[in-house]
Amino acid sequence: MSTSGSSRGEHIVPEFDAEKVEKGLFHQAKEGKITMVLAFDDSEHSFYALEWTLNHFYSPATGGGMGFQLVIVHAKRAMSAANVSGPGTSAEEVLQDAEMDQRKLAAKTVEKARAICSAHSVEAVVEVMEGDAKHVLMEAVAKHHADILILGSHGYNSVQRAFMGSVSDHMAHHAQCSVMIVKRPKPQKGTKKQTHKA
Repeated sequence: MSTSGSSRGEHIVPEFDAEKVEKGLFHQAKEGKITMVLAFDDSEHSFYALEWTLNHFYSPATGGGMGFQLVIVHAKRAMSAANVSGPGTSAEEVLQDAEMDQRKLAAKTVEKARAICSAHSVEAVVEVMEGDAKHVLMEAVAKHHADILILGSHGYNSVQRAFMGSVSDHMAHHAQCSVMIVKRPKPQKGTKKQTHKA
């Protein structure tokens, strides 16, 4: 199990020690509700993290999510005139178009999250919050008094995450809760990669 500093928990890579992680969370859930905040964007890593969470904490074999509350958060990037420019149009027009595209993408993304939860018969809180993902997730953790933050891993090692200033590295060091990074297993030779269609 890989760990790094976090104020209340540890930076967990579940595929190394999933059984221990699950036992600990299920034990806590028996004593009171566990709130899980899951970061969700339109990437295969997010889809995998959501499916993993639903399969591990909401399956009939584990009590169907008894004692757990799931909050799914999508960070919508804030647009500004400095981000956009276009030939033959005013910055305001380009900004309006970019903002509309961002809203459509956010709506499509949360609809996918809801569809996945619905397929598992799970009711989750799904929110879109505007801003940088790091700040949005810090705010969501505080707002919902999260016990654990779940992130999908892009497969980078700790040095790469630190160098690139990744969201997972930032949250592992600064989130006021335990952070679980769900790493998607590498596909075996001869198997097709799964894709999620809208």
